[in-house]
Amino acid sequence: MPYPQSPRWRRRLPVPLAAATAVVLLVSPAAATAPQPAAPADAGPVAGEQASVVEVLLDGTAGLDALVATGVDLDHHVERTEDGVVAHAVVTPSEAARLTAAGFTLGDALYRPEDSRARIAEREATIAAHVAENREFAAAASDPTAPDVSDVKIIRADYYTSGTNQILSVEAKWAQGQTASNTLTVERDSGPGTAMGSGGTQTISRFVDAGVYLYHRGAATVTARPEYVRITSPTGDVAVAKVQEWLPTPETSPEPPGYQKDFVTSYLTPTELYARIHQLAAEFPDLAEIVELPYKTNGYRRHAQAVLGTANASRVAVDSLAWGHEGGNDISVELANPGPGNATTGVTVTGSHIRVNLATDAAGAVTSTAAQVVAALNSGAGSLVRAYTYRGSPGTGVVAPAPRTSLTDDLSAPASVSRDPHPVYAIRIGKHRDGTKTGVLAYAQEHAREWVPPLVTIETAERLLRNYAHDGRTKQLLNNLDIWIAPSINPDGGHYSFYDFNSQRKNMTNHCPLTGAADFLGRDSWGVDVNRNYTEYSLFDGYSGASSSCTSGTYAGPSELSEPEDKNLDWLASRPNIKFSMNLHSSGNYFMWSPGAYALPDRTSAPRPSLADESFFWGASSRILTAIKQHRNMAVTPARTGPISDVLYSAAGNSGDMLWYKYGIYAWNFEVGTSFQPQWNEAHDETMEFANGLVELMRVARDYASDKKRPESTLTVAPSSTPGMVNVTFDVSEPAAVFYTLDGGAPTYESTLYGSAGVREGGETLTVPAGTRVNWFSVDAAGNVENNYQPDGNGKNYRKGQAVLPIS
Repeated sequence: MPYPQSPRWRRRLPVPLAAATAVVLLVSPAAATAPQPAAPADAGPVAGEQASVVEVLLDGTAGLDALVATGVDLDHHVERTEDGVVAHAVVTPSEAARLTAAGFTLGDALYRPEDSRARIAEREATIAAHVAENREFAAAASDPTAPDVSDVKIIRADYYTSGTNQILSVEAKWAQGQTASNTLTVERDSGPGTAMGSGGTQTISRFVDAGVYLYHRGAATVTARPEYVRITSPTGDVAVAKVQEWLPTPETSPEPPGYQKDFVTSYLTPTELYARIHQLAAEFPDLAEIVELPYKTNGYRRHAQAVLGTANASRVAVDSLAWGHEGGNDISVELANPGPGNATTGVTVTGSHIRVNLATDAAGAVTSTAAQVVAALNSGAGSLVRAYTYRGSPGTGVVAPAPRTSLTDDLSAPASVSRDPHPVYAIRIGKHRDGTKTGVLAYAQEHAREWVPPLVTIETAERLLRNYAHDGRTKQLLNNLDIWIAPSINPDGGHYSFYDFNSQRKNMTNHCPLTGAADFLGRDSWGVDVNRNYTEYSLFDGYSGASSSCTSGTYAGPSELSEPEDKNLDWLASRPNIKFSMNLHSSGNYFMWSPGAYALPDRTSAPRPSLADESFFWGASSRILTAIKQHRNMAVTPARTGPISDVLYSAAGNSGDMLWYKYGIYAWNFEVGTSFQPQWNEAHDETMEFANGLVELMRVARDYASDKKRPESTLTVAPSSTPGMVNVTFDVSEPAAVFYTLDGGAPTYESTLYGSAGVREGGETLTVPAGTRVNWFSVDAAGNVENNYQPDGNGKNYRKGQAVLPIS
């Protein structure tokens, strides 16, 4: 608990749950004060449509609240202007048409499906280029007509100093590095004219990104600057290179000389993210380990499905009982006109093909209704499929014959992506991983389509582990912190975003009822918004910013913590030593903390942090945001820094609130960059700058863990406009809580806590009778008490003052 008496309670208000719709865009003045009615379920999601990010113009905060209350799938961009509020929504063409018909006005499309396809093509081209380069190098190395070509090539050999340490960093490429896992041994001399090997040896390891080998690399301390290094490959080929000196100045790099960074070269799928942290843990077993979280996801898998027919009353929905990849995709269904009159409805099953012979009247016209076909399928083919009428229709319409139709799960990822319930992994980093050190948690990809945030976690893990041996500040972090990094909380949704539907926000769990959008045509709208399914100030408590509609972008799920993804984060947060966390999202360039939710219509907020906690959030944020800015001078603005519900909108049941209110963790949220899937050059810069910020969070935690300095506080007395009264305020030397009494008693943790003057303001002003005795003490976030006072009621060395005006 960061400060004594900090608000960590749950408050459930009897607020009606908000109605939900699919999406909303530009809101007219009339719509700004009252949410539009929900679209009917049978006019709901249209499968196969791709979504765009579109501007939303609102006339003020009430309009934004109305927009959020509908369950709209919002980007995290909210800009307040003189004319109102500009937000961004994610919408498909059919959703846009329905909303336009309902009176909403649509703005410009800012990001289209073709932009995402371009990002995928860019990623694949990058990977293909590395593969081609590897093949070209391997071919040249094995060419018998080129006897002087070695199968190992030294790319860089850099010498530099870091404090009193001398470091040699070597990078080399080996022709067989794509398939062979061997380390390479680097020999070095000890200076000009000395023998090779006299300076010792070091090993370098494979660097694999997105499954593609790039090169071997590694750094080690040396006792003398070598002039040359030599590598002999496992096949006996030799490469020699001259050592160069590398010494960036503080003017060109905020990190110390020799600090290693820039470890990501393309977007990474969840499978690749997990492979990367496994590789790191294997390379640094003394500093890191992989932890498989206790709950597997439901898996990147679906039942094979089809919807037969066009009119709702005569549609038949069919689902395989087996998962698609386990045989469901082999099933086909045919609705056949038998030809003769007076036929009865019947079903025949041949292998995995199901034929429904439709009933006819005396003239040979088909008479089978959708309900009758459903009953026949469930009776005659119930071991293979489940059939149902379309979205609650009574199925009274006569079905039309349909040719043989294959059921499909419609999943496109390669076989290398597992279809089974997926384990979720975290890498735990630190020299002492036993719970005795202050814990820090970083996690990403709650929202599947956000591809940059996971890269920030990988870049940070690489920096921490690869700089430990030669950078003193990094060594301090790993020696004194217990760091948990989970690069993808939502791997199922992440894979679906990469391979099937780039706008996917949620996980892949289908909670829709058979009377709703559970059928094949709803497949791009299923899932729970993982960042609305947590326990504090949620939809289920009556708070705004989440939806009860299973196809909404902010669907909160059937109950709190219903999803394995959320249970995993709850398990991580329950580690008792974790005191700090960062939840990485995109986009919008925000930096936020709790409270993250309020209840409508009166915007009743979750409890605000105390003045001391708020001051700590702001102080640490200043450090973190300064580190972000150092990469390319891009600033997260003050207007986009602060509590979530102040600078963005209400997000009921978000993870930051759970970590803060339930576990007392100082929990921040990054909103990285300006797009979910920017072009790679931009994505790379965003990764570098926000990794700066994430490492700085580790330093904030380290300073907290080592803080032994006691705060100091002062009492200021100023005139009051009320006769016989004066105004009193407290000032502290650092973010700290102040407990005070006005009755002459000794202050304790049960005394009054000095509060805030208001939202995003400083300390309150106390108006008291002139001459009042004021007793107080301060305590900082690390628990250091001013003057070493023992606030048990028996101590005497608390601060004492009198509310009298100073003599001028």
